[in-house]
Amino acid sequence: MARGAALAGAASVRLLGAKVNGRVHRIWDTETGRFGGRSLLTPPAANGRVECADSEGGAYGMTDYLLRDQAPLTSEQWEKIDNAVEETGRRALVGRRIVPLLGPLGAGTQVVPDDVFRDADIGGVDLLGESDLGIVHGGDRRYLAIPLLYKDFRLHWRDLEAARIGGVPLDTGPAVAAAGVVARTEDDVIFNGNPRLGYEGLLTAAGRGVLPMSDWAAMGRAFQDVVTATQYLTDAGFYGPYAVVASPRLYAAMNRVYENTGVLEIEQVQKLASAGVYRSAALPDGRAVVVATGASNMDLVVAQDLAVAYVSTENLNHIFRVVESLVLRIKRPGAIVTLEPGPAEGRRATGGRRAE
Repeated sequence: MARGAALAGAASVRLLGAKVNGRVHRIWDTETGRFGGRSLLTPPAANGRVECADSEGGAYGMTDYLLRDQAPLTSEQWEKIDNAVEETGRRALVGRRIVPLLGPLGAGTQVVPDDVFRDADIGGVDLLGESDLGIVHGGDRRYLAIPLLYKDFRLHWRDLEAARIGGVPLDTGPAVAAAGVVARTEDDVIFNGNPRLGYEGLLTAAGRGVLPMSDWAAMGRAFQDVVTATQYLTDAGFYGPYAVVASPRLYAAMNRVYENTGVLEIEQVQKLASAGVYRSAALPDGRAVVVATGASNMDLVVAQDLAVAYVSTENLNHIFRVVESLVLRIKRPGAIVTLEPGPAEGRRATGGRRAE
């Protein structure tokens, strides 16, 4: 995989027994804001070969599905493109900051089981341990197809020739633009789902909590709405840590001095949302979401992480693709509260198999 941004929410999980071209994976550390060691997104070598562990003998087979060895790029040029794509993902991806990652499982993984946990609300208290309170289990199992997210870009053959002969630095702008599109698409899928493919997002999941949003242009309203949302989650048995994601306008509204405290309102919100307060253009204007983070509530299943592949030539020019494959699993939709405009009282979204 090309180096991108494995931006996990709380703690990332290392995959044992897997390496890419002999390199150990780095993990993104959300506390330090840096990669530690090697990431899940270590790039393939210039020839595009990725080594995969043999589960029986421990040998490593070779695959070249990214076709990087067919591209007219040097290893230094590939590294420059990979670094640019990684940096773009690191800056742009928001959903990965609040949703734990599972994977990468491998580019060939096309489906993953998806369960909604049932009977996880009431525990028993008696002298004989015979109360029938149900068993926590994954109900209504289905299998989610893992879609591809991608965007192609083109490098002009004359630019590559100028870099080869004249030493002109390769312009990574097209790769950066394509990576930005893929990052925005990923966040759109995480937050809004994809109705055409039948995927739910954090803002659309049936069974989530829905609370009315007040006017955040008024001082203290944003803080009070987040207080109400976290109290709602706590009452439902979700104790955090909490994360908040708001539309850009609402995020900007929190960046002002809170009454006479000398601190910004967003700093007050951050005390409640210890998993972070973020903005994302994937959210419709005037919307925000508060999430109780944790892999027991939701996760992002990654088959192929953000990578750059070679596609073909066209009129002597060279077509590349920024590609990844992933899907969001919402295991406990009650861990999500959306703040939406409207006078309605707090309610739980209905419809779909997740509604309780």
